Amino acid sequence: MPKKKTALTIEERLQQALVPAEEQPYEVPENWVWVRLGAIAEIVTGGTPSKKHPEYYGGNFPFYKPSDLDQGRLTYDASEYLSEEGKNVSRIIPKNSTAVCCIGSIGKCGYLMCEGTTNQQINSAIPKINSLCLYYYLCTENFVQDLLSMASATTIAIVNKSKMESCAFPLPPLSEQQRIVERIEELFAKLDEAKERLQEVADSFAVRKAAILHNAFTGELTKQWRRENGVRDESWEEKKLSEITENQDSKRIPLSKSQRDNMNRIYDYYGASGIIDKVDDYIFEGKKLLIGEDGANLVTRSKDIAFIADGKYWVNNHAHILDVKDTVLLMYLCYYINNMDLIPYVTGSAQPKLTQAKMNNIKIFLPTLPEQHEIVRLIDDLLARERAAQQAAEQALASIDLMKKSILARAFRGELGTNKASEASALELLKQVLAEN
Repeated sequence: MPKKKTALTIEERLQQALVPAEEQPYEVPENWVWVRLGAIAEIVTGGTPSKKHPEYYGGNFPFYKPSDLDQGRLTYDASEYLSEEGKNVSRIIPKNSTAVCCIGSIGKCGYLMCEGTTNQQINSAIPKINSLCLYYYLCTENFVQDLLSMASATTIAIVNKSKMESCAFPLPPLSEQQRIVERIEELFAKLDEAKERLQEVADSFAVRKAAILHNAFTGELTKQWRRENGVRDESWEEKKLSEITENQDSKRIPLSKSQRDNMNRIYDYYGASGIIDKVDDYIFEGKKLLIGEDGANLVTRSKDIAFIADGKYWVNNHAHILDVKDTVLLMYLCYYINNMDLIPYVTGSAQPKLTQAKMNNIKIFLPTLPEQHEIVRLIDDLLARERAAQQAAEQALASIDLMKKSILARAFRGELGTNKASEASALELLKQVLAEN
């Protein structure tokens, strides 16, 4: 008969739980200890209930997948839910556990705000210590790199349960764990408040741009300029687009596929790329205004509908080609078209289209040529400032994420000013955890 396994003594279990000095990633305060993750958390791998049983799905029990972990500290909603039958065949992960993606997006973490279960791409850490202290360490760059170093060398990186259990964890005394959590959340709350304000600045660029263009084309932007230059408000005239432009659509010659492949610069109303090496009958030359002829963008306006082509180029049949007359500034007209509502001129809903006939009737409010120059100058200046503010906000947003990583790194080195050297060593806490489990 095989010999019965002898239960390990507390000293033997302690020896297994502690990380040898040569394997410790960095120094921690004297009353902390480096331990294996499996000693202070139960690691559980998820699974997917059989799809052959549709009755397992469609209830209210959360079934978390890697994309759900994007919720981070407040992981609550799941992309799929199980029925009671599905719950009964699943491993239930308690609330306040940390779910960690261990296949693909290795290291992505979510703190579960309610009990649920996960698929097999996730290992969950069920805490035996302060649950948020565990979560925040699992969010550190050090832990993520630890996981990545253990990933199996396959087509898709995988960290299994036993490898995750062997990861190192810097264990502080219990009271220090709570102080670390409170300090992290205090600092994060301030950063999140700043992030919210910066995000508003970054996201509101389109709104501010629209306000600038509205003021420009209602005459408000150059009101003072007209007074200073003795120009009457009534000097603005309403013109049809056909009165101030010459349409060049008929000069566009269709190209065969082989001809297109030999050209390096082809315009549609989203832009251009490359450089034309030679000029032939198929190519336009000089500045033209291109306006989108069809597509959903005519309605959604997710991108500018008009832009200026310059140099040597060919234009495909998805954009109208316009020359401007001497009474209108090309850039003024480009800004004007991008600011206006084109829906009244667009036909079709499934396939929106701006026909040449409809485009010809677009109404343009036109000031004198000197005022057009002033309007373009002011728009260019104001939009440059707004873009600079947007870029500064986006850079600051990126720095906030780096600051959070830095805070987490310092927190688990005992560098946030919360540690009390007089407190009993975390070794005593480890012994207690091992004795209770």
